[in-house]
Amino acid sequence: MKVAVASSDGTNISPHFGRSSHFLIFNIEEGKIAGKEVRNNTFTAHGRGQCSGEQHGGHGMRDHVSVVEALSDCQAVLCYGMGWRAAEALGRGGIQVFVLGEECTPERAVSLYLEGKLAPAGDELCRGRS
Repeated sequence: MKVAVASSDGTNISPHFGRSSHFLIFNIEEGKIAGKEVRNNTFTAHGRGQCSGEQHGGHGMRDHVSVVEALSDCQAVLCYGMGWRAAEALGRGGIQVFVLGEECTPERAVSLYLEGKLAPAGDELCRGRS
């Protein structure tokens, strides 16, 4: 099984999924972290540097399809924030979304997920124009 964590720099968790520059992909074997790979985010408009500041719109669902495809080998995505459209697209792709309620390391976030201590994303999703 694999779990993705949105990352701002390939080391830390990103404040927002779509603006992450990397995804940390944790390989889970027998309920424990067995390895990690770093994937550059070339899948979203933000990740490709095509949006500046608070600019949204125009990239919409096309981006969501590409990121769902890029993370299709993952069972779950962990992040600090995500737009509801991205969360819906990931869900349709069979990928669960979990928005973290506390600051922690990526490894700790994955451990919380494996321990069943994270609830699937809900009302905390960004409901703006994402």
